[in-house]
Amino acid sequence: MVFSSIIFLLFFLPAFLISYYLTPAKYKNVTILIYSIFFYAWGAPKFVFVILGTTFLDFYLVRYMYHAETMLKKRLLLTLSICINLGLLCYFKYSNFFVENVNVVLTSLGYDYVNWVKVILPIGISFYTFETITYVVDTYRGVHKPLMNVWDYQVYIMLFPKLIAGPIVRYHDLADQIEPIARTERNNVDERLIGFYRFAIGLSKKVLIANQIGVFADQILNQDVTALNSSQAWLGIIAYTFQIYFDFSGYSDMAIGIANMIGFKFPENFNNPYNATSITDFWRRWHISVSTWMKNYLYIPLGGNKVATKSRLYFNLWIVFLISGLWHGASWNFVIWGVYHGSFLIIERIFLLKVYEKIGKVFSIAITFFIVVIGWVFFRIETFGDAIAYIKKMFEFDFVAVHLDLRTTSVFALAIFFSFLVANKYGKKIQDFFYFESYGNVKHLIVFILLFVLMIINIGLISGSGFNPFIYFRF
Repeated sequence: MVFSSIIFLLFFLPAFLISYYLTPAKYKNVTILIYSIFFYAWGAPKFVFVILGTTFLDFYLVRYMYHAETMLKKRLLLTLSICINLGLLCYFKYSNFFVENVNVVLTSLGYDYVNWVKVILPIGISFYTFETITYVVDTYRGVHKPLMNVWDYQVYIMLFPKLIAGPIVRYHDLADQIEPIARTERNNVDERLIGFYRFAIGLSKKVLIANQIGVFADQILNQDVTALNSSQAWLGIIAYTFQIYFDFSGYSDMAIGIANMIGFKFPENFNNPYNATSITDFWRRWHISVSTWMKNYLYIPLGGNKVATKSRLYFNLWIVFLISGLWHGASWNFVIWGVYHGSFLIIERIFLLKVYEKIGKVFSIAITFFIVVIGWVFFRIETFGDAIAYIKKMFEFDFVAVHLDLRTTSVFALAIFFSFLVANKYGKKIQDFFYFESYGNVKHLIVFILLFVLMIINIGLISGSGFNPFIYFRF
């Protein structure tokens, strides 16, 4: 079940909200947990027991760690918990990738390949595994006390708005919101309406832009690359550039909106990333929850920027982005994509940031966007050879006129407009009008009517279209 499906919009979400609002305060978490289990089990009934089982185990390991009398015991239990969580992630997400590469080596040496039944990837495993790690690490560091109730811990892990598509919510960001009484102040009409607005905006990003431009992107990117000219190659990957942004950020907006409707406050996950003036700036704006996680739980433990030599600093940056690429998917192309971005971060530290300062904001944004677009080729194309062939096609300079119908042209215009909306102060005002968290009665009425109409349009488009991809399946 995904947020942009009819069954979710017309049945699951209304039923959940009605149940939640009618439930007495002390039982609200029970309602959340029941609906979250059902939400996940709808698409992956077998794996719901994997999540429940591992989270039960993790809860008690962390509890024993917290009360351990010696630092040695604490560290042993910390290590055990992290190993279990990473082991779970590695088995389900990377075992197929590992065996496939081993078989390539074996067959090239003349040996028989390993017979292997492919492991099915549980939806959202990357997200909830990282959240379980934040729980044990934050508790170990003394950032926050552990939860005293195993069911509250299940709510933290399985909270359905963030369960399968993020954002990754660190434990200490949500710990003080788990108890229903702590959400009382945010559980009012204003916050519910603000949550609805945010959800409607996210759904519009997904349905009106990502899905529409995704049809065009797939038409090009699924072709044999030899049949393309340079114009088509560039249009295809630029279309995907907008598709992935409006899809990812749309899901994040919807998650933040649903959370708001039930009193939770999730961290922001996207901040106009295509307005970034450098790759460094891009990663402060793109998938912020992943970047923050990597910084706090990998980059800083490696030494961060507080290291003796620049070479060690560059190594830390490079290894973080190599792992970040691998986190996104079990494929060499994802690894290359991560290394690609990590390499530009290093280049920027060496000299490129100084160049950006001299050429100004507009040119810096244009160059950064160009780098990001090239990177998305490795993200979208499944094999390294095909990705290289596609990039070669882009730079063959075989440009010919490409006819775009009115619908495709309009969607491109919308994508460009909203991607670069905040590049000037007037665009920032438009964005703030919808995202601002303090509304008067008149503003409430205007925004509600506009977004309610958009919701109706979105539902109509979903009902009438067979194209509604959930691209998180790859991750």
